[in-house]
Amino acid sequence: MEQVPDDAKPATASGPGRVLVAVYAIFAVAATSRAAVQIATRFHEAPVPYLLSAFAAVVYLLATLALARAGRAWWSVALVACSFELAGVLVVGTLSVVDPAAFPDAAVWSDYGRGYLFIPLVLPVLGLLWLRRTAPTRAPR
Repeated sequence: MEQVPDDAKPATASGPGRVLVAVYAIFAVAATSRAAVQIATRFHEAPVPYLLSAFAAVVYLLATLALARAGRAWWSVALVACSFELAGVLVVGTLSVVDPAAFPDAAVWSDYGRGYLFIPLVLPVLGLLWLRRTAPTRAPR
């Protein structure tokens, strides 16, 4: 298999990656806003889901930044952020279905992102597929 130089591969923020960065940015703003309002006004009602929403906001912010930047290091950060996001959606989604009493109010990742049309479940999968396509190649030894 022939090695493709890094400059021949699309940057993470080019082409379809621009749409991905935009959607991540929208989710970063939405999750940050939601968590800020919930924590400021009703934290005592459901602290776990509200803190999970704040944590999801941090993950979305990091993924947005990493996907928008070029370079091997940022690609790695994006890979970790998208992987962690997928794991978070699967774990929180499963816990919220198995033990709904633990989630008296929804978090961004509750019920696998049902409150957001399941986009939180699909987004990291798309992100990981895009990162696979834009993966930097290793220099031959």
